[in-house]
Amino acid sequence: MKIKIPTFPAAKLARRKMEFVIIRCRGMKSIVTEEDPTTLFLHRYCSANLLPPVFSFEELEISTNLFDSRRKIGDGGFGSVYLGQLYDGRIVAVKKLHRNPSASTKSFCNEILILSSIDHPNLVKLHGYCSDPRGLLLVYDYVSNGTLADHLHGSKSSLKKGSLTWQIRMEVALQTAMALEYLHFAVEPAIVHRDITSSNIFLEKDMKIKVGDFGLSRLLIFSESSSTSSSSPSEYVCTGPQGTPGYLDPDYHRSFRLTEKSDVYSFGVILFELISGMKAVDLNREKREMALVDLVVGKIQVGLLHQVVDPVLILEGEAIGTVDAVAELAFRCVAADKDDRPDAKEVVTELRRITNRTRGHPTSSVGLDVPKG
Repeated sequence: MKIKIPTFPAAKLARRKMEFVIIRCRGMKSIVTEEDPTTLFLHRYCSANLLPPVFSFEELEISTNLFDSRRKIGDGGFGSVYLGQLYDGRIVAVKKLHRNPSASTKSFCNEILILSSIDHPNLVKLHGYCSDPRGLLLVYDYVSNGTLADHLHGSKSSLKKGSLTWQIRMEVALQTAMALEYLHFAVEPAIVHRDITSSNIFLEKDMKIKVGDFGLSRLLIFSESSSTSSSSPSEYVCTGPQGTPGYLDPDYHRSFRLTEKSDVYSFGVILFELISGMKAVDLNREKREMALVDLVVGKIQVGLLHQVVDPVLILEGEAIGTVDAVAELAFRCVAADKDDRPDAKEVVTELRRITNRTRGHPTSSVGLDVPKG
């Protein structure tokens, strides 16, 4: 059964007269206050009882010790994230958006409306928000074990990589794919995350994952022209390309046509990261190999995949039997033409098949029989 998500336009927030309403703040009695345009916008496109709780700015300020820099646990394009402890003892992550009125407000509303309407064990949960002249704040699950990027590329990655066995990397890949399958097929309209990166995949202590940062996400609400066009068999939304360099779908970048397959491309880059342990973009590599996709695809095409497999996995030995199968799936995910890529359901099915393969295959050189060019 698909989950219905309230739709809302992508237009800029309109200025509206201040209205007096009664809102309920956590830990506070109901009070009469002026509601700001952002909250009015949210209530216009989502029933108030479906939105997450509203926190006061003071409560979140206290929970983060006045946004103490020592409590900062992350920085992103839209804001900084702080470790917080709420009045009831819950440990949370509090994102304070940067002061960019047009971009941050749009991202803020986007994330609230989407996250308040979805529920999946591999997606970060939104516990509440605060819209205040002093700042826009979002309150999430605190995921305690850092990001996949931290483990693969961070300052302590040389120590952490040992904990990322091939079996765990496969679980990370499968859970991420399951989250995408949910967004693309279990909710209506479908959601394109648009920023699937190793920095937006958060790990729990038990190495379970949660995908976060929905600031760039889009609902796939099709215009009449896109859904009835005979020029393409795929439905799409026309929108300016946004995302992270190295993960951005080149087909979307070229055509401005956003589909679920854009997330699949980004996921293919994640698979290459898991196989190689390398960054999606590295300016220290040769120009033609700065983008990980270019580097790994080039190696695959000449049968030299083994040259880019993470040395930790080679020492472990466990990956030898299936790394080539995962690389082949990633190769399909990053196909230049979106119509040549599998969808998230196919990706989940294939990853489950690879994960369940019998271990103990004869050791052989790692490489794919892929035609050159």
